[in-house]
Amino acid sequence: MKARFTDEQIIAMIKEQEAGEKTADVCRRYGISSATFYKYKSKYGGMEPSDAKRLRALEDENGKLKKLLAEQMLDNAMLRDINSKKW
Repeated sequence: MKARFTDEQIIAMIKEQEAGEKTADVCRRYGISSATFYKYKSKYGGMEPSDAKRLRALEDENGKLKKLLAEQMLDNAMLRDINSKKW
């Protein structure tokens, strides 16, 4: 799934709203709902673009590690299953 906005764009939206612009005006300009805006704000509020890049890198690394863990657990389960069978 392709994200509609980059992390930097989302942070810029939040900074515009924090600078005193109305939330409804920011949402209208970017074509998003206020619920989406507040979801972005809860995730990216108070961040700088470099923080967002680090967050993205950590999320990617976490996904890879979860995948490796799942594969390892599957291998262990298969080996346990093979070992428990009598020949």
